[in-house]
Amino acid sequence: MSELNELYQETILEHNKNPRNFRDIEDADKTAVGNNPLCGDALKVYVKMDGDVVTDVAFKGSGCAISKASASMMTQAVKGKNRAEADQLFDEFHRMVTGELDIEKDENHLGKLRAFAGVLEFPARVKCASLSWHTLNAALHGDDAVSTE
Repeated sequence: MSELNELYQETILEHNKNPRNFRDIEDADKTAVGNNPLCGDALKVYVKMDGDVVTDVAFKGSGCAISKASASMMTQAVKGKNRAEADQLFDEFHRMVTGELDIEKDENHLGKLRAFAGVLEFPARVKCASLSWHTLNAALHGDDAVSTE
């Protein structure tokens, strides 16, 4: 295994053990619930906005290591971003985990989120990695639930 892959695995494991922004936001402006019945992942995403800017974002729920780590890193990535930037990250992340974005060749803004590039090799795990992102996208665009059935 390459050093880079090992670093990415360590990052995912760390975010699973110590998820960032794992909490409710009592006065959230937007929320959505995400569910992956095939894997058992279920979460709720909370978003606090100031105009068009995500000032706070958090999640609560349960799921596998990939699902929890993805939600944790997603909250860090979108906090402070405007809606268009969050949409861009969602699009790039989704294209990366589905094989439509080559993180080495295609311009992207994923940074540490590139840790999930290897999920592509495990098709059943793509939904685990992308559930929180679809749930955030639903919250930002006025939907209150998403299912990856």
